[in-house]
Amino acid sequence: MSAPLLLTMGDPCGIGPEIVARAFVRGAADGCVAVGDPGVMRRAVQQVDASWPLAVLDGPAEIGQCPPRCLPLWVPDGLPAGLADLPLGRVDACAGAAAATCIEAAVRAVQRGDAAAIVTAPIHKEAFAASGVPYPGHTEMLAALAGGPPVRMMLANDELRVVLATIHVSLRRALDLLDHDTVVDTIRIAARAAAAWSAGAPRVAVAGLNPHAGEGGLFGDEEIHFIAPAVQAARAEGIDASGPHAPDTVFMRARQGSFDVVVSMVHDHGLIAVKYLGVEHGVNVTLGLPFVRTSPDHGTGFDIAGQGVADPRSLEAAIAMARRMAAAAGATAGRPAPS
Repeated sequence: MSAPLLLTMGDPCGIGPEIVARAFVRGAADGCVAVGDPGVMRRAVQQVDASWPLAVLDGPAEIGQCPPRCLPLWVPDGLPAGLADLPLGRVDACAGAAAATCIEAAVRAVQRGDAAAIVTAPIHKEAFAASGVPYPGHTEMLAALAGGPPVRMMLANDELRVVLATIHVSLRRALDLLDHDTVVDTIRIAARAAAAWSAGAPRVAVAGLNPHAGEGGLFGDEEIHFIAPAVQAARAEGIDASGPHAPDTVFMRARQGSFDVVVSMVHDHGLIAVKYLGVEHGVNVTLGLPFVRTSPDHGTGFDIAGQGVADPRSLEAAIAMARRMAAAAGATAGRPAPS
């Protein structure tokens, strides 16, 4: 049997364990292994009104020994005790530490070749910080665990794919981080990723930063000083990049088929456009890692945690995309596709 996908449980006080359990019960997570705490995952199975037992594995490779209608679970070393007793829907340092432990274990497993890809359920950034985790979120932690490659966040659905030049920083800080090299690197990463799903050379649209892409410098000159030169530099490398385009219309044009992927300068410019189309369809992908990682396009859902009503469709879309990306990566490297 080929290497499985790993599903980290996310913050145990949120909806992550519940949507992971529901994905297994609905058949969307066949061939996957959950990474988490037994007590938390038993509670999650109960939340989705299923009677599935847990099949606790010594490692992801044991998935072939898991009988039908069981939830395969790998329990990593170092999880805090008493996680199932934590109140749902609240920030807790132990929950943040547990989420981080699962992520690190999953990364080490995929680096060893024991897993084909990682799909992460939502973590809570405040719980991360409270636990002393030195990263603001998944993207930064995964990049550090992978040795520090340049990475970018992509949010995607069937209609639109957006890659961000800056992510989880204040808007003021994002403006300071933007420069020619950052934009060129983002275009390169977006083009490499888009090549896996595009017919021919992918068309990369680069959104401007300012209203109307600066209107020739009337509303800001970042487009003139470094965004347009970055587009030209990418084109000189053979990338079919264009822009800077007005950010209030470029996403509509991409959705209509004019472009394969859009590069957005700041987090909310890009993600509002994708999330407006429905978070139940969106997938967060970390580009630039030496392994595949996807996640659902929503947070921990503290307001509905424990009610058994969390929608698993974004997680299921993330699993499906991880399978496709891992299969493509395996074909390129001559490895078998994930099950």
